[in-house]
Amino acid sequence: MKRGSTDLEVIQADKTGVYLQEGHLTMKTYIAIGGSLRISARLIKLDSRLSELYNTDFSKELKGKDFLQFFPLKEKLFILASEYDKKNTSFIVHAAEINKNTGEIKSTWKELVSIRKKEKGDDINFRIIYNPDSTSMVVVSSLEGKSNNIFSISGFNEALRPTANTVSLSNEFDPKTYQLEDLIYTSNNRIVLVGRIYEYREGKKKKGKFLDFARYNIRIYDPKGTQLKELNTTVNGKWLNSTKIVQEKNEMLVLAGFYSKDRKDKTIDGMLLQKIDPVSCEVVSTTDKQLNLSMLDVIADEEASDNLSKEEKKELEKLEKIKNEGEALSTLMKFRKIHYDNDGGLIILAEKFYQYNYTTQTYSPGSNGMPGQWTPVTYSVYESGDLFMCRIDRAQNVNWVKIIPKFQREVFRGGSAGYSEFSSSSFFDLGKRPYYSGFNTLQSGNTITLFFNDNSRNEAILHPGQIPKKTILFNASHCYSITLDALTGTFNRSFLCSNTETPTAMPRSGTVFGKEMYLVGKDDRMLAKSKIAVGKITLSK
Repeated sequence: MKRGSTDLEVIQADKTGVYLQEGHLTMKTYIAIGGSLRISARLIKLDSRLSELYNTDFSKELKGKDFLQFFPLKEKLFILASEYDKKNTSFIVHAAEINKNTGEIKSTWKELVSIRKKEKGDDINFRIIYNPDSTSMVVVSSLEGKSNNIFSISGFNEALRPTANTVSLSNEFDPKTYQLEDLIYTSNNRIVLVGRIYEYREGKKKKGKFLDFARYNIRIYDPKGTQLKELNTTVNGKWLNSTKIVQEKNEMLVLAGFYSKDRKDKTIDGMLLQKIDPVSCEVVSTTDKQLNLSMLDVIADEEASDNLSKEEKKELEKLEKIKNEGEALSTLMKFRKIHYDNDGGLIILAEKFYQYNYTTQTYSPGSNGMPGQWTPVTYSVYESGDLFMCRIDRAQNVNWVKIIPKFQREVFRGGSAGYSEFSSSSFFDLGKRPYYSGFNTLQSGNTITLFFNDNSRNEAILHPGQIPKKTILFNASHCYSITLDALTGTFNRSFLCSNTETPTAMPRSGTVFGKEMYLVGKDDRMLAKSKIAVGKITLSK
């Protein structure tokens, strides 16, 4: 495919084949000295053996529009695109049905929603998600003005007809200090907004100010947009620095949060679990669990310990030291996945994550008497670190805690100038970065399998206290799997594939359908098209 393909994802797998989405930039308008770009897309259909059936580029059909995504709904497949109407200062979301057999558009574009700016400087964002049972499409939009945020939620069925009246939500926060981190649409049509509130603080430089995360704001609304409840996110004086809400098998809402005693702390003191009734919106139970590395399991079998090598024994001594000192977890630990086992327990999976931008200056010497020139270059850095795993049983007890060290680092040229740090992404941030770091999971009963890229020299890195080699050159890395027993916490690590022999795997963008996961891989080549691969993983259990 063309170099620059960034939006790669298997969006559906059915009896007729597998559908791969690819997004890319294409020319929008031509002028004498250049042009402007827009987002276009390609749909590739593969058969059950992953051989190509068709490969359709929609650049022509998307003329005047920006591609958003392909959206499977029941037996149909739609293409979604946005358009900006300059005359009416409105952003419009369009949809058209695709013939799944031919890969061609079989209907005219239909307007779904239109959001008009109130002022020139307003920002508008969109995201399209499913309702809880995946029977309808939900378009979530935000209008960010100078004084407040207005969120709109609209539902559509497979005929692209509205399923209910549009819900409009607003809050009293300054848009610059409020970030929507997540939106949960419950099975009883409750809407949960998880927001992060920031405050301006004095910087190191004179008169310099920066936005600092202050607290979470979690509110629950009914289908008409009436606020029913605002959850207290400072429980017993504890400050939540990372949180995730899921619905427990279409029943209770479960809130999991890492907390510190003070927001200035750089470590996590424990984990808070709350069960919330989605009908009454009342907190049913609250469980507070302290977390530190003293809870980690070590090798208890003396015979097994005797068989360790000198290097392994040194690592075990390091681990024992960390456990005895009760070292705490970093506040950079972020929730990624929450799974349920067959006994009603929760499997919490988190990852140490840090993102920042920085700008450097490069000097180009002059020639023919001309002076040299300094040029600013900005880089975006994504660091995905240690894996955290633990089980909370039905009685809210912590059964086991595991940590697997890793250090993945991706650097991209481009981003906001200067230096800035990011601890969380917005609900509307659909960027696929980082591409090759992070991890993904596939569950079958009480077995959870994790997939991630890692330096080949880290194959024996399984315990905290061990220092992993950095994974920077992902095209020279390996893709590994970790098979985890949810009940006991025992796990083993296995080699999956080499990224030097196939296009580099992108586990974080993997798509799960039942007991199968589809992985996409990509290699960009300097003077040729990008090389793409698709792989299927099936769990035997």
